[in-house]
Amino acid sequence: MGLVRDRLPPVLVFAAALATVPLPAAHFLGPGEISVPASVHFAAVGQTAIFATAAAIILTAIGVARHDGRAVLVGTAFTAMAALLALHGLATPGIILGFNGVVSFSGGATLPVGGAVLALSALPALRGPESVRPLLWLQGVLLAAIGVLGVLGWIFPSLVPAVPEPASLPAIILLLVGLALYGLVGLRALHTFLLTRRGADLCVVVGLAWLAGALVAALMLDFRQFGWWVGHGLELGGIAAVGGAVALDLHRGVQSRPLAGDLRGSELVSEEQAFLGSHIRALTVSLAEKDEYTEEHTRRVALRSVQVGEELGLPPGRLRTLATGGLLHDIGKLSVPDEVLKKPGALDQEEYEVIQRHPENGRRLLRELGGFEDQVLRLVHDHHERLDGSGYPQGLSATELDLDTRILAVCDVYDALISTRVYRAAWSAEKALAFLFEQAGTAFDARCVEALSRVLEREAPPLRAAV
Repeated sequence: MGLVRDRLPPVLVFAAALATVPLPAAHFLGPGEISVPASVHFAAVGQTAIFATAAAIILTAIGVARHDGRAVLVGTAFTAMAALLALHGLATPGIILGFNGVVSFSGGATLPVGGAVLALSALPALRGPESVRPLLWLQGVLLAAIGVLGVLGWIFPSLVPAVPEPASLPAIILLLVGLALYGLVGLRALHTFLLTRRGADLCVVVGLAWLAGALVAALMLDFRQFGWWVGHGLELGGIAAVGGAVALDLHRGVQSRPLAGDLRGSELVSEEQAFLGSHIRALTVSLAEKDEYTEEHTRRVALRSVQVGEELGLPPGRLRTLATGGLLHDIGKLSVPDEVLKKPGALDQEEYEVIQRHPENGRRLLRELGGFEDQVLRLVHDHHERLDGSGYPQGLSATELDLDTRILAVCDVYDALISTRVYRAAWSAEKALAFLFEQAGTAFDARCVEALSRVLEREAPPLRAAV
């Protein structure tokens, strides 16, 4: 699936409606009570869940082959859920067995078990390649337990524990615990989507909401109500939506990130084609072909800008904008003649004026291409402006420069100073940072300089003491 760009608000509204409307609409607008033949439940739920179990096992196998702990974790959760759901369908009374407790217990356990396994993605130790083997053991144990449950339940029905009555106090307690688990995973998935704006990551958010809705139906309604049957559909749909998105990531050769929620803004810069889109990648490639130094500079500036943005607590959407603006802030240099851009010496006044037009040229280019947010255009156009009005191209003042632009300006100057140029040697990090502190409050935003200093301090602890 492609990227969601400047259509974010309507897309989020549509996704929210898609995620939350089906169950209440079915419950309140559908028939009060329905009678569905047992054979329909057996075929629709049991056999469909068998295919889902096979797909989840295949997903696990691919994750193992890729050494992707995140994918194996999702495969483990969905294998257990689909297997329980398959057991639930196959145990439909009157088809293979008579009345039994397996059908009730397996149906009630499906979503809580899946939510508990998915919530394990919050543990960093279960995301890396080293987690693959323990997760395979967990999957094996769960499948064995489900198999034992089925056999014992069919042979000794009294051994199967009772499940809470719909809408009873135990059911409500279990519902709250389950919703908390799915809410934890869902919030991480939403954070990832706001960073990536990928349709597949939004599908994960919707799929998790469907699973949460299915949990409500399973614990608050009974099989005679239409909403209970819709809950079964949401259950299978949620597994397909989340599992499909993970499978798509594996097909692309990238690790699945939505459920773990551990994607950092800096990774948007290092893997811009996967997370920002091929249009960004095409522009950075064109810039590299024009001037390798400029492209490497923009990449370093974008990385520092996102790190400073994270240090200042910017939300995911603004970190994404900083990553895009940082990568493209010098794209206007595509129109600068090589004899000026690559001149092996200091520029004269006329040549400097040519260079000073690159912010306007960059904004114009991105406008002509289309698909870029106004804030990205602003970053490209204003990254050489200064708080005291001494910058270019418009000589804007502090009141006209937002925080994102101030971050980019500080990181741009810092990287330029520590880079070797044909007409001067590179400054040390200590000297460059000292210069920024001297200009803090006049040309540069003091908060941004301080945040950059903290970022650099974590990378090289002695640096701050030397400044």
